[in-house]
Amino acid sequence: MQNFTVVLGLVLKAEPIGEYDRRVVLLTREKGKITVFARGARRQNNRFLATTTPFCFGEFKLYAGQNSYSLAEANISNFFESVRKDMELVFYGTYFLEMADYYAREGTDEKQLLKLLYQSLTALTHPDLERKFVRVIYETKTIMLNGEYAGVPDKRDDLSGAERAIRHLWDMPAEKVYSFRVSDSVLQELIEQTEKVRKSVIDKNFTSLEMLETLEGSAEG
Repeated sequence: MQNFTVVLGLVLKAEPIGEYDRRVVLLTREKGKITVFARGARRQNNRFLATTTPFCFGEFKLYAGQNSYSLAEANISNFFESVRKDMELVFYGTYFLEMADYYAREGTDEKQLLKLLYQSLTALTHPDLERKFVRVIYETKTIMLNGEYAGVPDKRDDLSGAERAIRHLWDMPAEKVYSFRVSDSVLQELIEQTEKVRKSVIDKNFTSLEMLETLEGSAEG
C-alpha cells in the first residue's frame, strides 16, 4: 500500500526533466525545502501542467521513492496571478523565490521563511506599499531569519529611523513585517544598509536581481 505525505508549500522553481517530466523545488511548512518529481507535467492538458510552476501555493500530496518524492496530487489555493501578469512584479517575485531557495534547507524548520515569502508576494500587489519597500523588508527579514544579520541595534531612545525599522523587523514575526511604514529618507537608508549586509553574507549572483536592478535603473533614468 502506497504511503502518502501531504505538505503545504510554495513552488520555488521548476525545471524540465526528460521529455515530459518536471523537477520541482518546494518550500514547505512540514519538511523545509524538498525536491519533487512531477511525471508527465509538461504534457499538454496534464493535470500538473499549471500546478507545478513557480509561485503556486497550496497542498501537495507526495509519495516517497528511494531518493526523492513524486507528486500524486496538487491542490493550489493561490497562483499569485497578479504577480504573474506584471513583468516588473515577476522580476521582484522571482528574486524572492531565488533568495528563499538559496537559504532554505531540507529537513529544517522553514515555517517563518515560508510565511515571509507568502506575505511578501502578497505585499507586492498591495496598493499602499512601494515595491522597493517590500523588497528591502523581505531581504532584511530573510537574512535575519537565517542568523546572518549582524549589528541589530539595542532598544534605545536615540535610534535613527532606519535603526528603529531594523529593530522592529528583528522583533516582529514574519506575518507582521508589513504592518508599518517608513519615510522616503528612511527607506533609502534601509536600502543602502541592507545592500551592504546582503553583499557581505550572500556569495551568489541572483540573475533575477540583476534584471530587477537594471529595470529599476531604467525607470529612475
